[in-house]
Amino acid sequence: MTNSIKRLAGQTAIYGVSNIVGRLLNYLLVPLYTNYFLTHEFGTIAELYAYVAILIVVLTHGMETAFFRFSQQSPEQGEKIFSTSLVSVFMLASTFILATLIFRHDIAATLRYPDHPEYIVWFGIIIGIDAIMAVPFARLRAENRPLKFALIKFIGIGVNISLVLFFVVACPWLLNNGSPAIASFISSIYNPDIGIGYVFIANLAASSITAVLLLPVILRHRIVFSAGLWHQMIIYAFPLLIAGLAGILNEALDKILLKYLLPEDIAMSQVGIYSASYRVSVLMSLFIQAFRFAAEPFFFAEYKNENAQLLYARVMKVFVVTCLFIFLGIMLYMDIIQYFIGRDFREGLSIVPVLLIAHIFLGIYFNLSIWYKLTGQTQYGAWIAVIGAAVTIAFNIALIPVFGYYASAWAHLVCYLLMTLISWLWGQKHYPVPYDIKRIFFYIAAALAIYFLHTLIPEFYRVINWIISAVLLLVFALIVLASDKEARETLQPVFNRLKKS
Repeated sequence: MTNSIKRLAGQTAIYGVSNIVGRLLNYLLVPLYTNYFLTHEFGTIAELYAYVAILIVVLTHGMETAFFRFSQQSPEQGEKIFSTSLVSVFMLASTFILATLIFRHDIAATLRYPDHPEYIVWFGIIIGIDAIMAVPFARLRAENRPLKFALIKFIGIGVNISLVLFFVVACPWLLNNGSPAIASFISSIYNPDIGIGYVFIANLAASSITAVLLLPVILRHRIVFSAGLWHQMIIYAFPLLIAGLAGILNEALDKILLKYLLPEDIAMSQVGIYSASYRVSVLMSLFIQAFRFAAEPFFFAEYKNENAQLLYARVMKVFVVTCLFIFLGIMLYMDIIQYFIGRDFREGLSIVPVLLIAHIFLGIYFNLSIWYKLTGQTQYGAWIAVIGAAVTIAFNIALIPVFGYYASAWAHLVCYLLMTLISWLWGQKHYPVPYDIKRIFFYIAAALAIYFLHTLIPEFYRVINWIISAVLLLVFALIVLASDKEARETLQPVFNRLKKS
């Protein structure tokens, strides 16, 4: 069991290179955006990417997980399963791209961007390409090729960041400070009026290059389509589509609702402030995403093992403890982390602890949700996600006009806590896993107590504050070790090596 967890940790680390480090590099653009753009401009970026998140779930329609499920059950049909998944996503995504090209002006007017139909075209292509490429990326994960997965991700991210830095930072500076020849050249390729549009152009270029790099994965074998197999996969995947759509609505819909439920003169600025504060919880969400990439194929692979349920329970405990360390690391060093966003955006930092705890429960829910994926009862996942989405929508609609983005932050926490509770109750009936619930909630309570204790400590010199924060982190680590025999056994080899050295 320990070896399996080590293998999962190793794959999480490698996927983390492309996801945690890669997305962290992308998120490191947030300080750039929040210092170079106004609050309402960053709000526009956040809103449009909220639509991206929602639409990619629709276009992939659960085919990633269906591909994992069917390829594990029938590995001899792996090529047919991959091809059928790819064709299904390709046809839907291509139709979507064509629709955005034809109706770009109408869509832009509906979204209150009548002067920028080009945004719709760019995002239509980005969303379509990213949806299609989700299946080849899933194939790399299923084949346990995390290094190639990470390399391609890194190249795409590198292109995106390089172009953003070039157009947003370098071009304006060279235009004003370069020699006449350089300024003339920059003027021929750069238009200041495009503004935040260069963020979208950079993304379009990165998505296109990623697609080219994944072509060998796609064309490795002949593309075929099996209507019968597709029908079986759709039956399995459709509840996952509903669950995924409801889940992403929980995650992204608030940025859209804030725009339409707040007064128009402040709405986009509030979206920008809220979204910047939301990004401060980046380390938590990135860890959860990296864990998810590694854990889903891992859970399927371990399903038939005799001790699978005990393994899942242990993974949950390790996961929660790791999340709580991230929570404390962010909140105890907020005096440093606040500089991650521009000064005009920092008024929203008070919602960060709420969002971090919400993300922890989202991660717990993801661990719990494996029961309905393993047993093929994906309709339960759909129901849970729909309930969560209904709570999120109702909470936001009722309270945003009164409390603004604070309502959105608390809606996340209420939603994910409810989804976690429902999934645990249903999961114990259909696929019981002996999760150590008491100890998990004890760890959560201990971390929250340490955080609240830290808020009561008066401000000293920064170095002293940092030392106090480090001591509090050590206290939490000692609480975990003192209360958990498995944690001590896992770390015993490390302690032995330290003694020898």
